[in-house]
Amino acid sequence: MARRGTLRIYLGAAPGVGKTYAMLSEAHRRAERGTDIVVGFVETHDRPRTEALLRGLETVPRRTPPAPPGAGRGEMDTEAVLRRAPAVACVDELAHSNAPGSRHDKRWRDIDTLLDAGIDVISTVNIQHLESLADVVAAITGVRQRETVPDAVVRRADQIELVDMTPEALRRRMAHGNIYAPDKVDAALSHYFRPGNLTALRELALLWTADRVDAYLQRYRTEQGIRSTWYARERIVVALTGGPEGSTLIRRAARMAAKSSGGEILAVHVSRADRLTAVSPRELASQRTLVEQLGGTFHHVIGDDIPSALLDFARGVNANQIVLGSSRRKTWQYAFGPGVGASVARDSGPDLDVHIVTHAEVARGRGLPSARGARLGRSRTVAGWLIGLAGPPLLTVLLAAPPQPLAEFASDVLLFLSVTVLAALVGGFYPGLVSAALATLLLDYFFTAPLHEWGVGSGHDVITVVIFFAIALAVASVVDMSAQRTQQAARLRAESETLTVLAGSVLRGEDTLRALLGRARETFGMDCAALLERDHDGGRWRCVGSVSAIADNPRPLLRPQDADVDVPVGEHTMLVLSGRVLPAEDRRVLSAFAAQAATILDRQRLLTEAARAHKLAEGNRIRTALLAAVSHDLRTPLAAIKASVSSLRSDDVEWSPQDRAGLLESIEDGADRLDQLVGNLLDMSRLHTGTVRPLIRRTGLDEVVLRALAGVPVDVVDLDVPESLPWVAADPGLLERSVANIVENAVKYRPPDTRVLVRGSALGNQVELRVVDRGPGVPDADKGRIFEPFQRHGDIPRGNGVGLGLAVARGFTEAMGGTLDAEDTPGGGMTMVLTLPTDIPAQAAAGAGGTPAERESEQGEQGGAHAPGTRGR
Repeated sequence: MARRGTLRIYLGAAPGVGKTYAMLSEAHRRAERGTDIVVGFVETHDRPRTEALLRGLETVPRRTPPAPPGAGRGEMDTEAVLRRAPAVACVDELAHSNAPGSRHDKRWRDIDTLLDAGIDVISTVNIQHLESLADVVAAITGVRQRETVPDAVVRRADQIELVDMTPEALRRRMAHGNIYAPDKVDAALSHYFRPGNLTALRELALLWTADRVDAYLQRYRTEQGIRSTWYARERIVVALTGGPEGSTLIRRAARMAAKSSGGEILAVHVSRADRLTAVSPRELASQRTLVEQLGGTFHHVIGDDIPSALLDFARGVNANQIVLGSSRRKTWQYAFGPGVGASVARDSGPDLDVHIVTHAEVARGRGLPSARGARLGRSRTVAGWLIGLAGPPLLTVLLAAPPQPLAEFASDVLLFLSVTVLAALVGGFYPGLVSAALATLLLDYFFTAPLHEWGVGSGHDVITVVIFFAIALAVASVVDMSAQRTQQAARLRAESETLTVLAGSVLRGEDTLRALLGRARETFGMDCAALLERDHDGGRWRCVGSVSAIADNPRPLLRPQDADVDVPVGEHTMLVLSGRVLPAEDRRVLSAFAAQAATILDRQRLLTEAARAHKLAEGNRIRTALLAAVSHDLRTPLAAIKASVSSLRSDDVEWSPQDRAGLLESIEDGADRLDQLVGNLLDMSRLHTGTVRPLIRRTGLDEVVLRALAGVPVDVVDLDVPESLPWVAADPGLLERSVANIVENAVKYRPPDTRVLVRGSALGNQVELRVVDRGPGVPDADKGRIFEPFQRHGDIPRGNGVGLGLAVARGFTEAMGGTLDAEDTPGGGMTMVLTLPTDIPAQAAAGAGGTPAERESEQGEQGGAHAPGTRGR
């Protein structure tokens, strides 16, 4: 059989991080080593540096399938690559959907064909194209990916290399035109490439890759049959009984995890299905909350043998430490067994460190051993049958041994009855029934006259034997019924615990589908759990969420037929699990999990729709305000300019030098107003897209204020900004724009016979600039609204601005690490308080690095002082 090729994938955290560049760089390295490598398909997106890397590499010509115009630049010619039969092929965009008429509908299927032919493949894919993350990415970015690839395809790769970049660096690449064409940069920066989106995508990529690394480790351990723990990182399992000592154990485990980088806490509660357990749901819920507050995770499993279940869980998650509390049992209760702590310590082996932690509840008791259940287990059943079958014969030998019987007949009956009751207590109804029948025959043959003959001679003995059999049968029935009731009570108790945990997750607002599926899988001890959804037209099923306990699960759940258990939720959704067939009584609790999963899915979709609607509403509001500004505030100066120019060009009127100067001044004023309005619109756009990057440095506030007041008449402003003030940490250009907008806003609203006061003062490690006017002021309810875009207070004429001045001023101030707030002026009016720090933040100082030319260019781009213009509240 031919060797299957190996697959190497460069996983990109976001578009433009350089995964194609990394793939082609690897191709050049292999070509230099003499490897026979070709480029099967690469999409350069017209990026010059990527296109330059294609030079020197053999490229297989693309196939152009029949497709509508503009559908693409062709598809990979899979047949041509197979005929060429290179050792390695580079194939870009793993999740790409092929054009109609291609050999396969998806490119990853083409790659599978190459791998089957023994060709090694190097490919690329972005994190947002993974099927399991499609809903998460859509909720974060507001964009649903049309092209996705199943996670299993990527997980099967022999090598996965993460290509990462900080959001700031990626946005800088975008702004420099290294990713998209210039006409698409602004839209991309303000939508998909927002800093929050990129940070979230980067976290998804890092977490997914970390899980994949852990899956590689688990698979290797499984293939090599390694049961011992590998200390890749500290994983501490905390065993919780539901008792009051749990909080102490959790905090102790948290301190242990804090001593090592990357330590992880996993709290686990094991519910026994064969007995009632003294568990407080309230304690367990509070302990779960504490675990999650400390950064750990809570797990709930069911196991008949608590020590074994605990050790299996610890080894399954590759934990290296287990924390248990000292037993709460009293001394005499150790007669029933060594206890969980001693059993875990005995069976843990050298790979697991077991910590027994003392607490205030030690030896205070935890109740008597509970009644036995009907789930007796193999050992109990065998013991019951041994007592029922061997007990009566052995007792007969003992009582009927020569020289003569050891007891009277009544005593013999009681002894046989004791053996029958013991068999029923240990093994249940059927061993007790068999023991009663056997004891009856032996009593008849060996202990009633005539001896050693079948048949009872005395009527008294007949009554005794009949009563004996009836009592034995009744005792066995009562014991078995008690065991059944105990089993039912234990099951109901386990179900109530599970439902309590589930209800607690609902009350805490947990809405992660993956977490819920993982909890369902752990609760029922299954291998895989998934939520399937079918198209409303009754078509194919698709998986909207899946959790598996097995790395690279060879049995993905894509249809209800693939599962061992399926629970429908409505007409189009179904919860499915694989691993074993569950009894019917377990489906009640499973139905609750299914209903909660469907609720979470609906909630996620509603939140997505609500976020999309909010975004659309916000965009419509801004668009409406902008249209209003363009329709009036921009047309007014344009009309003045046009009227003045038309007048100057008119041949019908002879203008005097004074009139001509007045018209030219009108043109200049209109142009200045246009420049100011457009400047504010551009500033607001930069703030909205998050592209304002201030260059923080030590700045004299007095110098900046003087420049900001250059366009304000000197007879309306009183300036009190001492030169002795400490220097502030600010971008001089952005600070000048902010001060100019604030001062002009105050000048516009001042009464004609008053002046605006601009005063600076030092307060601790901050400097305050207060701009005081005696205007009408603003009610407290509107003080926050005046800083919103396109908002103006009062009945100020429309021609006096578009309401962006204070919004731009606050945006620039906050970008520099300061604050801008509005206060009432004593005696009437409004005071704007601009506060700036005197110390340069470490990250700002580092970000202000680079060459002087770069800093000068950045300063000119962002902080160039525009002349103060018309601003409005």
